[in-house]
Amino acid sequence: MADTISAERRSQNMSRIRSRDTKPELLLRSALHKAGFRFRLHAAKLPGRPDIVLPKYHAAVFVHGCFWHRHPGCRNATTPSTRREFWQDKFDANVERDARNSAALEAAGWNVLTVWECELKADPEQVVQRLSVALRGDD
Repeated sequence: MADTISAERRSQNMSRIRSRDTKPELLLRSALHKAGFRFRLHAAKLPGRPDIVLPKYHAAVFVHGCFWHRHPGCRNATTPSTRREFWQDKFDANVERDARNSAALEAAGWNVLTVWECELKADPEQVVQRLSVALRGDD
């Protein structure tokens, strides 16, 4: 299927996609704060600049969009039908970079947690509960 909008308009749309303060990230930050967690944002000195850093727990949290980071088995991780090779290369590079950053953080002694966009949309409180168990050992 051909793109239904002009290349100029597509470029304009893509330029508006943010890497910080996304809706899923804001939702998670709000829920974590309500649960009593205190954190830092986008630690520039850590590999991959994690979205949320919880220094007390030596934990780094990445909030990944299902489309861009290829959430396995998720219906939102679709591949555009045009320019398939371009998109596949882009997605492969994102996944590779994510793995490299997680490995570097783990090698430095950090607990790395990934939260997917679709999880947050479905039930943010359940995500916070999962993170709480992973960080504190709460039940």
